[in-house]
Amino acid sequence: IKEDGDKAMFDLGIYGVHPEIIKLIGSLKYRTSYTQSNYSHSIEVGFLAGMMAAELGVNTKVARRAGLLHDLGKALDHTIEGGHAVIGADFAKKYGESPDVIHAIKAHHEDEKPNSVLAYLVQSADALSGARPGARRENMDSYVSRLQELETIGNSFDGVIRTFALQAGREVRVLVE
Repeated sequence: IKEDGDKAMFDLGIYGVHPEIIKLIGSLKYRTSYTQSNYSHSIEVGFLAGMMAAELGVNTKVARRAGLLHDLGKALDHTIEGGHAVIGADFAKKYGESPDVIHAIKAHHEDEKPNSVLAYLVQSADALSGARPGARRENMDSYVSRLQELETIGNSFDGVIRTFALQAGREVRVLVE
């Protein structure tokens, strides 16, 4: 668990995080939400928040940090009463995270009204990660079904040997006689 936490920190270039927080991040590898790995999701939110912050001229390191830590409470919500955003924010505060990061964690599901660019970035990155095709099983099923429908349409034409839907259906390759 500690190695997984350390790997997430290294991958995102985040340093100076309390060891207890690192352990919780590592433990997210063994938790899922709607079939999506909380660990992978948190890393992805960190990257997305960092990329959006760079486009806006906001501190990318703080955005990556807040994105990674946003679901910290999911590692604890089975042992503590309350929502994961509030639990995570309280835990982050206890272990010395900055007020900006704490606010972004607490506000990502509007348990507290977002009042900073950072909070909105984390909220947006969280929504993007959870909604992308393949992130969650029910979305994956409809995604695969949509690609199969595209291939079926392509295969219905005379002379077509095989059709391949690529790049999430944005490209279709057709083999013809």
